Amino acid sequence: MHVGSIVLETAKPAIAPWYEIVQHTLKHNDVRLVTYVPDKVFIPLIENLHADPDFLTFATAREEEALGIVAGAWMGGRRGAVLMQTSGFGTIPNVLASLVVPYQVPAIIFVSERGTLREFNLGQALVCRTMRPVLESLAVESHTITRHDELEFIVDRSIKQAVATQAAVVFILSPLLTGGKMFEASGGLSEAKPTIDLAVRLGP
Repeated sequence: MHVGSIVLETAKPAIAPWYEIVQHTLKHNDVRLVTYVPDKVFIPLIENLHADPDFLTFATAREEEALGIVAGAWMGGRRGAVLMQTSGFGTIPNVLASLVVPYQVPAIIFVSERGTLREFNLGQALVCRTMRPVLESLAVESHTITRHDELEFIVDRSIKQAVATQAAVVFILSPLLTGGKMFEASGGLSEAKPTIDLAVRLGP
């Protein structure tokens, strides 16, 4: 901004991190139940959800358990979402095919993507390669989100569609969006950001 011969710098609006956008969008769409299997990528989102009294948030032992709880909640009139890692997706195709799809449960599923962009674990890579074909074969809509500026639009519109059509939707959150997990050349896990005291499943 120019004022006479003086140039003033105007402050740029703060950009909310991806996990705050997800939290806000869930709340805006009245998705107040969130179940999850702990994962490092989701730590900031999980921490925020636990601190927000508008949400009922808790961990489960397995991904199919988390999805089953959300399905039961929908039948009781409550909307819910599930958070999981790529490898965890490998445990839920049967639940999708036998419960979520035929009973038209609009489950909202977020997957932190592993198996790509410097992955060292073959198991993660194999699930990553098969996850989208499995979803397509079950006619479950999915979106791979890589861009921060598209996140709110895609999640908001897709949740509204899922509820209106009573069909599940899966959001695959790319490391290009979340930063993912960082690995040393030896294959060990390193942290891009400070962690919180939360039990997490790191995987091999």
